[in-house]
Amino acid sequence: MTTDWHLDPGLIEQYETGALQPSRLMAVEAHLLACADCRARIPVDDTWLADSWSAVYDDIHAPRLGPLQRILTRAGLPEHRLRLLTATPALRWSWLLATGAVLMLAVAAARLGADGSLLAGQAFLVLAPILPVVAVSGAYGPPADPMHEITGTTPAAGPALVLWRAVSVIGVAVLMATAAAILLPGPGWYSVAWLLPALLLCTGTLALATVLSLPVAAGVLGGLWLTGVLVATGAGDDRALASMFGPTAQFAYLLSAALAAAVLIQRRRRFDLGESR
Repeated sequence: MTTDWHLDPGLIEQYETGALQPSRLMAVEAHLLACADCRARIPVDDTWLADSWSAVYDDIHAPRLGPLQRILTRAGLPEHRLRLLTATPALRWSWLLATGAVLMLAVAAARLGADGSLLAGQAFLVLAPILPVVAVSGAYGPPADPMHEITGTTPAAGPALVLWRAVSVIGVAVLMATAAAILLPGPGWYSVAWLLPALLLCTGTLALATVLSLPVAAGVLGGLWLTGVLVATGAGDDRALASMFGPTAQFAYLLSAALAAAVLIQRRRRFDLGESR
């Protein structure tokens, strides 16, 4: 880079006061990197510079932990796992608020009157198993995770990171749905009947993600679940929908979840293999 020209006093003043447009600022800083004479004309507060670098160093090597992060650290979660989990998009406040709003609307609809309690309770049973799957779909992968290119190059990338993030978002979704189920009026089995379908959909999504991308796997299984619900409700018989959550169906969900878990364990290293799948 040529240094035949130098910064004039006016340009230096604008640079010091932060009045330069981004394009000119980049040009000035590029020149300063190559021109020792112009760098020497820029006044530097050594105390401020040392304090700034110290603050940057502290933020990188000892970042401030939030309340949830402190709780998880005290519970024994390793720091490197904590950093990977707190970067999960699905744990952001926007997702938590949206999930909470959907669940609370189901509870509120059920409490509007006894006539609507059964219908709202059934709507909750249909919706609740999907929420953990939606959370899982945003826990890993380039479509949903802006940090995927960075986290994908770490030693923790692949099956370990997928499973850790999936467990974290499933846990949050299940806790929120359980709290909503307790508040739901109607038969007591409403509060637990959705758990095994949710377990099946989550483990099935992770197992299918060894073949497809995680969001696509979540969409496929979520779509199959909703299709089954629509077929049951289209029969015009409440017993058809209720049978989806009866004892026989629950046992089938448990066996299917165990099978999906076995497939996931066997094929866990197939995550992030792209076209080679």
